[in-house]
Amino acid sequence: MPSDQAQEFLFQRIREMIPPSASLTDVISEVLHVSSDSAYRRIRNETPLVLQEAKQLCEHFHLSLDQVLSLKSNSVLFENIRIHNQQYSYKKYISDLISLVKQIDSFKQKEIIYLTKDVPLFHNFYFQPLIAFRFYFWMKTILQHPDYLTKAFDLNGLSPEIVALSMELTKAYTQIPSIEIWNTEGINSVISQIEFYKDSGLFSSAADIREVYKAVEQTILHVKDQVEYGCKFMPGENPHTKKLNFTFFYNRVVLGDNTILVTTDDVKTVYLNYDVLDYMVTRDEIFCDQCMEDLNNLMRRATVISQTSEKQRNIFFGILLAKIEDRIKKI
Repeated sequence: MPSDQAQEFLFQRIREMIPPSASLTDVISEVLHVSSDSAYRRIRNETPLVLQEAKQLCEHFHLSLDQVLSLKSNSVLFENIRIHNQQYSYKKYISDLISLVKQIDSFKQKEIIYLTKDVPLFHNFYFQPLIAFRFYFWMKTILQHPDYLTKAFDLNGLSPEIVALSMELTKAYTQIPSIEIWNTEGINSVISQIEFYKDSGLFSSAADIREVYKAVEQTILHVKDQVEYGCKFMPGENPHTKKLNFTFFYNRVVLGDNTILVTTDDVKTVYLNYDVLDYMVTRDEIFCDQCMEDLNNLMRRATVISQTSEKQRNIFFGILLAKIEDRIKKI
């Protein structure tokens, strides 16, 4: 690709990625640390980008320079988001996710496709006991925070700020049209975590264990309600006031992994979750298109149970609820 065409392609890709209300000139000016006039000349192709500037823009917007230059390569550029360090706290993790979800919502056309092997992150924050348990599990076992090394689970040990931020994240997610692809094994991880802490003596009472399980049960029942109505809403909200924005697939083919594909206008972004909280992000066009094709193939072999297929819906959620009820009986 000639250099002038490559520069036009790069700015076109960036224009597609930023919110419609944002000024491309202002964004480029800020990223390159140049004046608005200098940024405008680069966007207009009047001033060629130097290699360092192209590198800065590609790194900032998670684009592949190979793709911009039309170079053949099997490499895919990912941004890695980790919170396993002192500078990146759980509060910042949730706050950054809120900003990300709200940015997605700012686009005219948007959609999230979520293939999950667990209960999706956004569905963990409806009820306080489960919010408290998830926070405790992540801080103690995943982040291994020193304050939690010998600390037992406290049902009321969560700050109001973390509870509010967690619910704000889920509420923001309810605004975005989404497709979720679940398997009946998805409930197993949270059950295993609760059982591990129960066997380790980290619960102060059987009542606390029961409270957490009841919150998981309420969560699944609330997801079932959203699937039935075909829209996402918070507990206590009236689903009849919501737009249809939720398609749910019962996937009996593969267990899959935690893959999230976001489409904003014409741009695709893939988020690959790993190690529970961490994730990698790419906007590599070829990779994202292949991921979309794989998800479409999986959905063709799965069963839609949102708004329709009542029998299949009851079977699916009945399996999840039976697993939870079995554990509650054994407390």
